Amino acid sequence: MRTFMISALAAAALALCGCGYRIGSLMHPQINSIAVAPVVNETVVYNLAPQVRSLLCETFQQDGSLQLRRESNADCIIYARVTDVKFSSVTWSSTYDEQNYVPTEWRVKVTIEYSVVIPGELKPLAKGKESGEATFMTGADMEAGRANGTRLAAFDAAKKVVHSVTEGW
Repeated sequence: MRTFMISALAAAALALCGCGYRIGSLMHPQINSIAVAPVVNETVVYNLAPQVRSLLCETFQQDGSLQLRRESNADCIIYARVTDVKFSSVTWSSTYDEQNYVPTEWRVKVTIEYSVVIPGELKPLAKGKESGEATFMTGADMEAGRANGTRLAAFDAAKKVVHSVTEGW
């Protein structure tokens, strides 16, 4: 009976080892740290470049696959550009005599292009484009609502960038 239990446990262990699951980071084993270069904002949205940079730093720290360092002593550097911000209305609710006037819910889409470069190398290690979306409500202050919605969409895009960088191998 004991031999049967040992062989059953050994078979279960072999079956679990071969299933392809991995515990830990999927990042390249020779890259341990990353620096986030200043982000370039190619849109008319105010103050988006420092927000995206801080969101990228925050998301890399939350992920934990790479240590965040300065550009002078990091294994790789990520360069990012905010290339597009689009706003669109989702729902209309202010009505007068069955005519819609003001949309109350909006959608914003932020697009970020990025490249990861190892210092001294010509070819980028990783390169891509990610978009993040968010919906927001208009309140008494439309600009505050737009700024908050844009930040949420940028955070969604930053999470996708970090996911692509750390698990794109």
